[in-house]
Amino acid sequence: MSASQVGIIIILLLLLALLGGIFTAVRKMKRGMRSFARQFLGADSLKEGFGRVEQGYAATPKSVSAMTSLLLPRIKKDFPEFQYDEMKVRAQNVLTSYLLAVSEGDPGRLTEGSRELKDKLKMYLSQQRSRNETEQFQDIKLHRTEISDYRKQDGRCVITFQTSLQYRYSFTSPEDNPSQKKTGQLTQARYNTEAAYIQDRSLVGEEKEGALGLNCPNCGAPVSGLGHKVCEYCGTPIREINIYAWSFQDVRKA
Repeated sequence: MSASQVGIIIILLLLLALLGGIFTAVRKMKRGMRSFARQFLGADSLKEGFGRVEQGYAATPKSVSAMTSLLLPRIKKDFPEFQYDEMKVRAQNVLTSYLLAVSEGDPGRLTEGSRELKDKLKMYLSQQRSRNETEQFQDIKLHRTEISDYRKQDGRCVITFQTSLQYRYSFTSPEDNPSQKKTGQLTQARYNTEAAYIQDRSLVGEEKEGALGLNCPNCGAPVSGLGHKVCEYCGTPIREINIYAWSFQDVRKA
C-alpha cells in the first residue's frame, strides 16, 4: 500500500471520527433540550413547550396600576358628589365602544366622549381606510378596572382609568405577507381611559377650555375644592359661574 493510499485512509478515518463526534454531540444536545422542555416547560419539545408558554401568556390577564384606594379620597375631596362605581362603568363602556367603533369602522359606535376623542377616532379610522387596513377586536372581555392616575393641569382635572381586558385580535393590510397576518389571536392588553372635568364650551363661548376661574362672589377668595358649594373663608353659598361636566377625552393602549 502506497503512502498516498495510507494518507487517504487516515483522512477518511478522521472524517468518520469527526462525524461520529458531531452525531454524538447532536444526540446529547437533543436529549438535553428534551430534558429541559420536560422539566421546565412540561412538554416533549422546546417548540411545544414555548407554544404552551405563549398560550398561557395569552390567557393570563395583565395586571393594572391599582391606585384607587389612594386617589379616590383626593377625588372625593375635590368632588364630594363623585360616584366612583358609576364613572367606572362609564369608562368601561367608552373603552368597549371605542374598540367596536374601530372594528366596524363606524365612529358612531362610540357611546360618549369629548369632541377631542371623537375627532381622534375619526382621524384614526380615516387613516385606516386610506391604507386599506382593517382591525378587529372580537369577544371583548373586561377583567379589572382601577383608577391609575389623578392630576390637575391647564384648568382641568383628569382621572385615568386603567382596564385589563382580553379580545381576539385580527389585523390585515395589503402590505402584509398572508402567512404573517394576525387573525383572531387571543390577546391580553391594558388600556387607559381618561375622564376630564372641563368647562361647558356652550356657556363660555370662545374662551379657552379651563380659562375661567371660580371665586367667591362675596369675598373674592378662590375656591380651592372644585366640588365646594360654600366658600371656606366666609361661608357664602357659591353659584358656579363655570358649568363643569365629566367627559372622556382619550382612549389609548397602556
